[in-house]
Amino acid sequence: MTKPAPGPDRAPIPVRLVTFNIHHGVGNDGRHDLPRLARLLADAHPDVICLQEVDRHFGERSEHVDQALLLSRALGMQLAWGPSIDEPPRGGQTERRQYGNALLSRLPILVSDVHPLPGTSESRSALRTRVELDGGALWVTTTHLSNSSAADRAAQAAAVAALHTGPSETGVLVGDLNTGADAAELDVLRERFTDAWKLAAARSDQTGAFSLRRHQGLTHPARRPRVRIDQVWVLPGVAVADARVLDGSATSDHHPLLVDLEVRSGG
Repeated sequence: MTKPAPGPDRAPIPVRLVTFNIHHGVGNDGRHDLPRLARLLADAHPDVICLQEVDRHFGERSEHVDQALLLSRALGMQLAWGPSIDEPPRGGQTERRQYGNALLSRLPILVSDVHPLPGTSESRSALRTRVELDGGALWVTTTHLSNSSAADRAAQAAAVAALHTGPSETGVLVGDLNTGADAAELDVLRERFTDAWKLAAARSDQTGAFSLRRHQGLTHPARRPRVRIDQVWVLPGVAVADARVLDGSATSDHHPLLVDLEVRSGG
């Protein structure tokens, strides 16, 4: 009788991941509208969604709602939460004001933890989550780096990279890195990770057919993208079949990035 093929020789597991800085649910029209955001995300048919700039009872700009919980319920997905800002209630409110990163998953979440990042300005953090696959698991780290200091970004990138130190770990690092993928402050990522946009077998974005910036994966600002700051980085063992910048202009000041991953069993 033929024995089953060993783990590394099994067919890779497809995982569709979306990363999106949602600008606390406010689109270019200035409206806070979670239902339209949920529809955009649902239409992408993702397995895992990584969100940045998510509010939980934060203030008037998001109507004091728990955006992370409402989106997870609307999409029927599990939730992992990673606050970067956590403050006492204000002005008659009873819930703590929180703001940070969220992961929504159709796949079972096995573990999740939050790691504060170094820096001299706004508090930043990384949400590290392990999701279960058929015959394996995938580590997903979601983060949002400093928008004001290259030195802070370098320190934050180093701290996030240090979360992925297992020699045979299967994982991805995603989020709004607030700098281009070729920036010097991301050199530490290039030591172990590969930029998924450059690795993708197929790519598409929101630029016009005759644009000189076509297929560059630009994500911000949504009205007229000029920079590719929303990124996915993959460890060996994760291939990228497709990378697409979706149209998020009605729901945020960023566009979401979708990647179809092919994950080797293990992790």
